[in-house]
Parts: sequence; structure tokens; C-alpha cells
Amino acid sequence: MTTTGRTHHGRRSALRAGLLALGGFAAMLAMEARGMGQGSTSPVAGSPAATAAEVRFMTLDPGHFHAALVQKEMYPGVSPQVDVYAPLGPDLLGHLARVSAYNLRPASPTTWRLDVHTGPDYLQRMLKEKPGNVVVLSGRNAGKIDLVGASVDAGLNVLVDKPWILKSADLPKLAHALEAADQKRLVAYDIMTERFEASNALQRALVMDPAVFGTIVAGTPAEPGVYIESVHHLMKVVSGSPNIRPTWFFDVTQQGEGFNDIGTHLVDLVQWTLSPDRAVDAKADVKVLDAYRWPTMIPEADFRRVTGTGGFPDVMKATVKNGSLEYFCNTFVSYALRNVNVSLNVIWDWEAPAGAGDLHYAVYRGSKARVEARQTKADGYKPEVYIVPNSAADAPAILAAAKARMAAVAAQFPGVGAEMRGSEIKIVIPDALRVGHEAHFAQVTTKFLAYLRDRTQLPAWERPNMIAKYTVTTLGTERSRDTPVKVAPRLAPK
Repeated sequence: MTTTGRTHHGRRSALRAGLLALGGFAAMLAMEARGMGQGSTSPVAGSPAATAAEVRFMTLDPGHFHAALVQKEMYPGVSPQVDVYAPLGPDLLGHLARVSAYNLRPASPTTWRLDVHTGPDYLQRMLKEKPGNVVVLSGRNAGKIDLVGASVDAGLNVLVDKPWILKSADLPKLAHALEAADQKRLVAYDIMTERFEASNALQRALVMDPAVFGTIVAGTPAEPGVYIESVHHLMKVVSGSPNIRPTWFFDVTQQGEGFNDIGTHLVDLVQWTLSPDRAVDAKADVKVLDAYRWPTMIPEADFRRVTGTGGFPDVMKATVKNGSLEYFCNTFVSYALRNVNVSLNVIWDWEAPAGAGDLHYAVYRGSKARVEARQTKADGYKPEVYIVPNSAADAPAILAAAKARMAAVAAQFPGVGAEMRGSEIKIVIPDALRVGHEAHFAQVTTKFLAYLRDRTQLPAWERPNMIAKYTVTTLGTERSRDTPVKVAPRLAPK
């Protein structure tokens, strides 16, 4: 493995020691046996020898496991050589262990080669050296927009995990980064994996069909036209192993609160579903109406388990009450998208029930029917889509329309169908389409690469919709802090 730093030998020894301390002996073998970290033999992007089609990743300060998921697969036209710029510490070591595990796996192993550049000046060095042309960024959310802006200003494309910003005061920085990317003909892309979940895409297709759905019901704040409830879990398994989270994940000044993070996906899905191929104006089209929050209490024993540390760090002691961390990761936000009332409920539980994972429940109310995405025990917690006709007399016509709609999207989603289940219509989703959350990162990356090679394909609405999305998530979070703490009811069927 190649590492660079002010004291090359010392940093290399520290990196090896850190990996071994993390139980990363197999990871080290993977890097050496499969070539990870060997000196680059491919031309540097931007050099005379580089071709126009060559893409080379640079991973910047990979503090979140999503950074590694981008490299869970190989991509045509993308160099296997990746430069990692980060401070030497647990976040970097965890990232290297994950990527090397992908190189080691028996089935379809990857062949990444990593050059690791450590030191406190990692950002400045990346911007100066620029061995690649794409920055992959997934880590601490506080200050992330500054890293995005610096990368774009340096002429680099960026593939960035959410959220880009945590506070509304940073909306001008977001606008600047997106405008600069447009001016430089770069691609600055938000990793919105939920667009690639088959159940979400099929729900969108049905909501867009007047013969199935009718038109969206505006509703009221008490009975909204759209309701989404999303439950995530702090203790979970990723790529077959328990996911050890960094301690900063539980510092809301670094990670953000629940709506900052998961709310980004939910607001994106609402805009993507109700305003397909149409820009959303942050000033004219969205308005936060109400918001409140409540904590998940984490006992110190559980904190040690999920972080692999000895307990609460001093920086968090002020938020420890009766031996448990008061972690504000749950938020309920009500807002309007144009005239449609939307309610979003973001929840972080400790651990999923047996056989379950993260859970998503989404309801769109139409003049003819409701279209619901559910994950229930009866369905094995798989994401399913149901149509609930408003009138039983309309069910035969709606069923026929749903079948026609599924036939129309069959080229993209082979094997889908529609069938009556009592008074409801269930959308048939083949298991082959249930690729899972981790696989969505490769799908997002493939889409990003297509835009990179032909930027004219990047939809014009992506830029204004990003600004609208982060307007809702930041203002919603800030409003929730000004409201008395209370717990939102859960409406998802079990």
C-alpha cells in the first residue's frame, strides 16, 4: 500500500498498526494480494496521456460507510486506482478495511488499488495534486459544503453523500457550489439512493398515472396529501458485519439531526414524485408549517457497543441524562409543496425487530385512490406497493389501469404486475428487482458517470430542486428546535 505524509515511514507504520488493531489483518492481506495501494500505472486525469473517457476517483475524508459502498462494485471506464485523502484515524482505517473486504470477497471481488495520503493538510494536498477528476465525499456533515465548494472551485466533479448542509445559513454556499458546477460544466451530484428503490419508483409511476391515481389531494396539515414515515436503526449490519459508528455520529453538531439526514431522502422523494421533470422554486413553492423533535435515549452500554469505545466522550457529557445520551435524531415536519400538505416523520430506533431492517411507509392520496408503500410483518418486511381505491365500484377500472401502467414500465422493471388482494390492489415486484440499499450506491454512481460523460443529460431541475430540498430540511430542523419536545405518533401498519 502506498501512503504519503510528512513522515512517510511513521505514517505507514501507524496505518498498518491501526488496521491490525482493528482486526484488519485480512484487510492488509487483501490490499497486498490484490494490488491495493500499489503505485499508479494509469495516467493521471488531465495529463496528456489521459483519455477523455477516463474517470478516476479521489475519496476525501471517508467518515461514513457510504463512501466505501460507492466502491462495492467496479465500473467500466473508471480507473481501479483511487487516491484517498484523509487524516489518519479510525474513520480512514474503517474505510480501508471495508474496501479491502470487497477485494477479498469470493464472489465477484473488486480490484481497487488505493494510494492513501494522510496528514492535517489532506484537503490542500488533494486540491494541489489532483490525481483524479471525481471527488467522492461521505463523512462528517458539518463543514461538508466547504469541501464541496473547494472541490468544485478547483475544477473537480463531486459525488456527495447527503446531507450537504445542516443549517439554512449555508444555503448560499450550496447555491454557489451548484452554480459554479454549471459554469464549469462539472457534475455536482447528491447521492439519492431512494430513487433507485423499485418500490419507490413504482409508487411514483402509479401516482403519475391519472387513470390509477386521479390527481393529488391537497389535504390539510392534520390530514395531509402525502405522509411518509421512515424508521432507521442505530445498531445495524452493513456488508455482513456489525456497523461500528464513529462517536461523532452521535454529535448533532457534526452529524445533524434526523431530519437533516434522512429527511433529505424523504423531501427528495416527494419532489421527485409530485413534480416529475419540473423545477421546484425554493422561495415560491415550499413552506415549512410546523416541526417538532424528540430524542432517542442511548444507555452507555449501548453506546460502547455501537461505537466500540469506552463510553461517552467528554464533548457529549452535557447531553447525558441519568446515564443515557439524549440523542435528538427524531423529527416530525409538516410543510407545503405548492398547495399540497406533506407530513414527514423521521425516526431512529435502536435496533430492528427480528427479520426486519429500516422501514419505509409512504402514502400519496389521490382523487381516485391512495398509493401506499409499506413494509409489514405479513409481507416479510419487504417493500411492497398497494393501491387502495377510494370507491369499491372503481376497483375494476383502477386494476385495469394499474396493469396497463405496469406493462408500460416492464422494460425498466421486468416481471412487475398488479393483482387484487381483497379490497386492495397489490403491485407484484419480482425478487430480482429487490437489490437492496447497498446496491443502490452502484446504481447512483452509474447514473452519475453517465452524466459525467454527457452532461447534457443532467436534468435542469436537479439544481433548483436541491436548493428547495435543503431549504425544507434545514428550516424544518431549525423550527423543530423552537418547539416543545414531543413524540410523533407512528401511523405505519405493523
